[in-house]
Amino acid sequence: MAKVNIKIEGIPYRVEEGKTILEAAKTCGYEIPSLCAFNHGECNNGSCRVCLVEATGARGLVAACVYPVSEGMEIRISSPKAVKARRASVELLLSNHNMNCQQCDKNGKCELLHVANITDAREGKYQGAHSETHIDELAPGLVRDTSKCILCGRCIARCSNAHGVGRYTTRYDPIVCRGSNAHGLGILGYENRGFKTFVSPAENRSFAKSPCIQCGQCVIVCPTGALMEKSEIWKIDKAFEEGKHVIVQAAPAVRAALGEEFDYPIGTAVTGKMIAALRRLGFERVYDVNFGADLTIMEEGTELLNRLQNGGVLPMITSCSPGWVNYAERDYPDLLPHLSSCKSPHQMQGAIIKNYWAKQRGYDPKDVFVVSVMPCTAKKYEKEREELKVNGIPDVDCVITTRELARMIRRAGIMFRRLPEEDWDEDIMGDYSGAGVIFGVTGGVMEAALRTVYWKLTGEEVHRIEFTEVRGHRSGIREATINIQGHEIHVACASGMKSARMLLDDIREGKSKYHFIEIMGCPGGCINGGGQPYVRSVFLPNEEDDIFDTYRRKRAQALYSEDERQTIRQSHNNPQIKELYEKFLGEPNSHKAHELLHTTYSWKEAFPD
Repeated sequence: MAKVNIKIEGIPYRVEEGKTILEAAKTCGYEIPSLCAFNHGECNNGSCRVCLVEATGARGLVAACVYPVSEGMEIRISSPKAVKARRASVELLLSNHNMNCQQCDKNGKCELLHVANITDAREGKYQGAHSETHIDELAPGLVRDTSKCILCGRCIARCSNAHGVGRYTTRYDPIVCRGSNAHGLGILGYENRGFKTFVSPAENRSFAKSPCIQCGQCVIVCPTGALMEKSEIWKIDKAFEEGKHVIVQAAPAVRAALGEEFDYPIGTAVTGKMIAALRRLGFERVYDVNFGADLTIMEEGTELLNRLQNGGVLPMITSCSPGWVNYAERDYPDLLPHLSSCKSPHQMQGAIIKNYWAKQRGYDPKDVFVVSVMPCTAKKYEKEREELKVNGIPDVDCVITTRELARMIRRAGIMFRRLPEEDWDEDIMGDYSGAGVIFGVTGGVMEAALRTVYWKLTGEEVHRIEFTEVRGHRSGIREATINIQGHEIHVACASGMKSARMLLDDIREGKSKYHFIEIMGCPGGCINGGGQPYVRSVFLPNEEDDIFDTYRRKRAQALYSEDERQTIRQSHNNPQIKELYEKFLGEPNSHKAHELLHTTYSWKEAFPD
């Protein structure tokens, strides 16, 4: 790309043509205060005015996040005029902001306070009325508090970028929103004008009363505490107080990101230290959801083969992602027969804990409290589904995010970096395969399934373990044709509903060529889930170009590396999975397996009363 010559504070630099001043300054070693989600298109309207600078050729101060550099431009960041203007912008934001920082879960991670510190802005400079506050706490996974919103628009952009611009940003129309004709999701937008403006789903409805899929992508980019996951830490405290048998299970993507909460480099796998921390938090057993992932592959792979060989509904679509399932039930109810009937891995494992593990020990399942540590806020909704109960008892009682686990560790005074490396409990769910590990990456479920489907079709182990054709940490569609001894299986993977919708529309129109499709709700898969540590540009080196791309790539590599280190890399070779079928389930897709490990789906109203 062509280069241009600029000066920043009188120092000459050569930077790429087309870069904004904010981007160019960062590559040259300057941090201009900003409330943009830097460099990935989530906010580029310059509305907050926090990044004002002087630039030659401009009539006044310009917003660095949207103003492009040009040949010969001279930029002044630290001029008295620019410094004063940036401070005033931040102080105006603070004047309409709920400053209960000690009660805010975003304390220590708040970008507004970060720029306030940089600009030397002070609370109380401007006095006056505050905008009306709207608080939404009805949804299982998300909380919205407009008293902390700064109207940056990042959540609106993130929802649309991940899931597509659609009708849900317009006013509610009960006829159009029946789910018969699916469009983009994009549920967030600005309501009202001027001082009365706030961000919400259409008509200021709750997340629980709108077509929100509870993915939490909006939470990742919110610079303040205006959007947060609904914490369930109190449920764990209560279970301990009541003397329950409190069991914890952690998803694969958690280990690839938890270290970021304790200042490890992005993508550092902290599996052993995480296990040690969970034990010190008092959990009776510490299990890996990778076992549940291996179990899912056995059930899902068998289901796929049954459909292929017996004229079942094709393509079959994965059902591990509750965000995607939410979307399907609201927008594509006619395609629900295409979904695998398998529960997600942590729900399967929860069912085994309560209906096999507990009974082996003589425990009443009602006295067993299962906690799932997930990278996903939609899992909080998933565990509430009536379809995911056995004899009226939920498979999983509590879901906490990676961020919530980090808060619990800090609250307990545990010095994470000093913890020893420990192993999972091994009594009945300690073994797992590399196939289970890669569930946390988009394409991982597909790849894991293909490793076992090959064996089921041929009776032989696959000669190449990695199916790299379906790998990719970015959102979008990846497709491949896998030839298994003359059997051609056409597969595709998509993450984010914007990408998924293209595959779904082809199915609806009878154009789909695929046999098996993997869909994940969050772009990049679970490694980029709404419950993962916050994605922040200030944590990245200057040379990084795209925040989400960097986080996804490095977290994904942590999981692929763990897969490569495993001696067992196919789910069907997990010895404890074999034992579970021999002693309890019988065989994949058996009556017992369907009773505990499978579920059903039904149409859901997009805008319920």
